Amino acid sequence: MRHRSTAMTAVFMGSLMLASAHAADFNLTSTDVGPDKPLAQDFVFSGFGCTGGNQSPALSWNGAPEGTKSYAIGLFDPDAMQGRGFWHWLMVNIPAGTAGLPRDAGKNDGSKMPAGATQIKNGFKAAGYSGSCPPPADEPHRYVMTVYALKVNALTVPADATSAMMLAEIDANSLGKASLIYHFGRKPR
Repeated sequence: MRHRSTAMTAVFMGSLMLASAHAADFNLTSTDVGPDKPLAQDFVFSGFGCTGGNQSPALSWNGAPEGTKSYAIGLFDPDAMQGRGFWHWLMVNIPAGTAGLPRDAGKNDGSKMPAGATQIKNGFKAAGYSGSCPPPADEPHRYVMTVYALKVNALTVPADATSAMMLAEIDANSLGKASLIYHFGRKPR
């Protein structure tokens, strides 16, 4: 299992770099998170020793590739679980006319999602956003927020779908991706 998970992380990171090269004008920004911003407690998980607000950050994107019919958005920690990676959030079937998500759009009850969107179970087995919460002894982790431009109106989402399972479907239908990376770590007590 470890080998397959490590390979999945490598495939994710490789496809991220390849798609970014093909969609140079496609970009993702946030007023809440970014490479030069300390992560506010609002976006940190609430549990496992973390005491954050567990809100997804506000996001906006532009420059999507021609032919985009829907979007997916995901948050992946490639440093988690000894490099196997961990999905913190995945939302699919975001309508093509959407150019961003407000803060807390990943609320677990789905009340702030765009109409027609679906949240997939993350690594915590929760449908919705679960914020950053690396082990306290780890170096700060990288968090990769990615918006995927898809060539289909909607992905078929099986009842037992997980973020890792849906990535293959997303990659098969992706026209391009845009990402932003931020870091977060906790100090040992």
